[in-house]
Amino acid sequence: MDLIDREAGLGSRLRPYLAIMRHDLHDLCLSRLVRLWLIATILLTLLATMGNWARLTNAPLIASLMFPYLVFPWFFVVIMLGVTPVSGDRAETLADGILSRPVTRHGYLLTTWLARIATVWGTFVIVTVPAVVTIMLAKRPVTDDPVTVYGVLTSLGLVGLVLSLIVSLGFLAGIVLRKPLLAAIVLIFAWYPVNFVLSVFSLEEFSPISLSQAITTQLRQPWVQAEGDSKKVASQQDIEAISRQASRFLSVLSGTADSPAPTPKAKFFDQDQFKDFSVLRVGLGYAVPTLGALFLAIFCFYWRDL
Repeated sequence: MDLIDREAGLGSRLRPYLAIMRHDLHDLCLSRLVRLWLIATILLTLLATMGNWARLTNAPLIASLMFPYLVFPWFFVVIMLGVTPVSGDRAETLADGILSRPVTRHGYLLTTWLARIATVWGTFVIVTVPAVVTIMLAKRPVTDDPVTVYGVLTSLGLVGLVLSLIVSLGFLAGIVLRKPLLAAIVLIFAWYPVNFVLSVFSLEEFSPISLSQAITTQLRQPWVQAEGDSKKVASQQDIEAISRQASRFLSVLSGTADSPAPTPKAKFFDQDQFKDFSVLRVGLGYAVPTLGALFLAIFCFYWRDL
C-alpha cells in the first residue's frame, strides 16, 4: 500500500513537468525554424548521398552525412534553439509558467532543456538513420568498405553528445546574456576559432572538426576486437575525401569556385592519426562540458532571475 502511495505521489509530482515538456515539444514542432531545418537537412542529406553514391565508400560517405551536424551549417540552428527558452520574449512566459504551476525553477529549466534536446536528437535521428541504413545495405559501385552496427551506433551517439553540448552552451549563453541574438553571435565567434585551434592538435574529444575526421575510424570498429588484430584506422584517403566534401560544400554555399585539393606537404592527415580513438574518452570529453554548462545555467538562473 505504501509503495502504491509513493508511486502515485511521484506521478503527481512529475505530471506538471511532463505537461510542460509536451507543451514545449508541441510548440517546437510547430515552429517555422524546426520545420525549415527538417526540410533543409532532408534535402542536404539526399544531395550528399546521391552526389557521392558512386564515389565514396561506406565509412567516408556516412561521415560526410554527419559533418553538417558536427561543424556547419546546422550549428546555427541548434544554437538558436538553445538560446531562446529563457531569453527575450520567453522570459515573461517562463515566469508565468513557474508561478502558475507546482514546479521548481530548476525543474522547469531542466524540462525546457530536455524538450530542446529531444527536438534536436529527433531531427538528427529521423533524417540520418534511414540514410545510413540504406548505405549499409545497398550494393554500390565502390570498393567494399564494411561498417559495423556497433561503430554506427556509437558514432551516432557521439554526434548526439556534440549536439547536446551545443544546446547546453546556447542555454547558458541565453540565460547569462538574456538576448538571443547577442548570445548566438557570442557563441559563433567563440566556437569556431576554438574548434579550429583544437583541430590542429587532433583533439577529437574536444573539437567536432577533428571528430568529423576521426568518425571513419569508429564506424569500422567491431564490438569485440579480435586478439592480435591491429585497430582499424581511417586512411589518409578517407580523411582527404571527407575534407574535399566539406570544402566543396562550403564553396557551394559561398558561391566561390571549388579549388583542387592540394597535396599536403607535412601529411597533416597521417594514416595513424586517430589510432588511439576511444569512445569513452571522446564521450566524456563532450558529456562533462554538457553537464557543466547545464549546471551553470541552472545555478545562474536560480540565483539571479525571478
